Amino acid sequence: MAAYSDGYWWSRDGLRLHYRDYGANSALPPVICLPGLTRNARDFEDLAAHLAPGRRVICPEYRGRGESAYAKDVMTYMPLSYMQDIEALLEELHVTRFAAIGTSLGGIVSMLLASTWPKRVEGVVLNDVGPEIAPEGLARIQGYVGEGRSFDSWAHAARAQEELNGEIYPAWQLADWIRFAKRTHKLNAKGRVVQDYDTRIAEPFEVPGSATGVDLWPALKAMVDIPVLIVRGENSDILSPAVGERMLDMLHNARLETVPGIGHAPTLDEPPVRRAIDGFLARISADSAAS
Repeated sequence: MAAYSDGYWWSRDGLRLHYRDYGANSALPPVICLPGLTRNARDFEDLAAHLAPGRRVICPEYRGRGESAYAKDVMTYMPLSYMQDIEALLEELHVTRFAAIGTSLGGIVSMLLASTWPKRVEGVVLNDVGPEIAPEGLARIQGYVGEGRSFDSWAHAARAQEELNGEIYPAWQLADWIRFAKRTHKLNAKGRVVQDYDTRIAEPFEVPGSATGVDLWPALKAMVDIPVLIVRGENSDILSPAVGERMLDMLHNARLETVPGIGHAPTLDEPPVRRAIDGFLARISADSAAS
């Protein structure tokens, strides 16, 4: 694993939030990696290690996840709040231009950032998410977020994750599931393995209309000239093929990479995805140097 430093910043409502900083000595804009709903900076440890020799990679953890403080107001567990937190981080680090890689919720936050600051965003990788979420995938996520389960051991946590996500990663073996469990869980003070997020992040879903969120098609339209790489799991129940094609039609500089046999969401460690990300970042760097 590549070396990183732990950094902290303050949200505008007074929460101490955490990020990992893989600080390459590079003149290129940094890459900001934004995780999914229940995930944290560990999701990107392999990708960050791969990219860090050439670029600085910053992996924030949203409020209520990982080492970031839990929110007092659960209704701030919403994409607009997460975007404002990332804005505060970028201001703290004096980042004026960046590329974003966002998985699921992280892709939604990336779209909001890019539509708000189009001149500051070099390019965006949207991992298995778009402006419209398929209802079957949304229902699946609502069915497990916030359960608050705990386990006797990492092996027990891994088996539970396999039961929940086995169809998403059908080729994974026990070692893969243990690794996955260690990315998504932690040991609590009693030695139990528990989910590494505030279970209250599920509460905003209970407010009528909040589960679907704001209409993100205008946000995507505002990104029309920003380079975009769309990654989609072939069996995704979040990003439908129709929405992916509509995104391609709307954007002037986008391509779609489909990962065979995978559901929601690709880990971004798959070889074809890694090659696509490498090529995408190299291309936008070359375009920026030429402009």
